[in-house]
Amino acid sequence: MSVIVVSPLARIGEMAVRHGCRDMLSLMAVGHTFHRPGVIAAERHLTLGLNDITFAGNDRLIAPAETHVEAIVTFARAWQRETPLLVHCWMGVSRSPAAAAIVALAIAPDQDDEALADRLRAASPFATPNARLIAIGDAMLGRGGRLVAAMKRIGRGRDADGNTPFVFDPLPFSVTPPMVPADAE
Repeated sequence: MSVIVVSPLARIGEMAVRHGCRDMLSLMAVGHTFHRPGVIAAERHLTLGLNDITFAGNDRLIAPAETHVEAIVTFARAWQRETPLLVHCWMGVSRSPAAAAIVALAIAPDQDDEALADRLRAASPFATPNARLIAIGDAMLGRGGRLVAAMKRIGRGRDADGNTPFVFDPLPFSVTPPMVPADAE
């Protein structure tokens, strides 16, 4: 099994190459253009257009919705896990950590939500998963409020500069190497 590399947009090329990623999930505002790293094939890249908000949105902002979470779950279940999955948003702090948690539960639904939240916090002291994505994921994956409660328990992460990628193990009992910061050599 492989890991999830969570990254800010500014570092996706570096992280894709450094970690050998071949699949990428992008959660960006509609109209925000960026270049897909050359090591990621177009058919192994999913881009979702949504803003990092927790309210219903308006004519300028697109709130996370069920269709976004459905797409994350479908993409996660298609991920072959032979190489790390790169998940990113603008700063790598809110949308992408929430998507990483949803991916983890989509591929390993029997895991404990509290332990998942603890692994996420251990991987990144900065992660503050988008509450709306988490709530939709909780409902869609039949977590019964456990994922929402677990993420509330770990609380808001420390202030971030938007330049701190991290590696997250999506499985509770994995044979992957211990979690290390994505910047570790």
